[in-house]
Amino acid sequence: MKKWTRWQDWVTVAAGVVVALSTIWVAPAGLSVVLMVVLGVLLIIAGLINLAMPGLAWMEWVHGVLGVLLFISPWAGMYATHTGAAWFSWICGAVAIIVAAWELVPVPGSDRMAHSH
Repeated sequence: MKKWTRWQDWVTVAAGVVVALSTIWVAPAGLSVVLMVVLGVLLIIAGLINLAMPGLAWMEWVHGVLGVLLFISPWAGMYATHTGAAWFSWICGAVAIIVAAWELVPVPGSDRMAHSH
């Protein structure tokens, strides 16, 4: 696997950037700013690590866990009723979950299957 080429990792980085920067445009509520910025930055870092060091299967699990945390953060952070912040969290969290699941599915005939054990 070549470094810096996997589109899934770039999507993870983009989702992190969008959710972290969305706090500029949406009204703060509850813990929205803290959760969105922290989880967004963690998604960016996880995506960049996976881009720089492809083949780290555990990092794809990190993407998924961060996506789940981002998805549930509107309820945990008491901002589910504030639609702007909540929708950014739900959409970017869902994107991170879907991309992580896509990364974890082994591709037949690739060397990735051998490294995922």
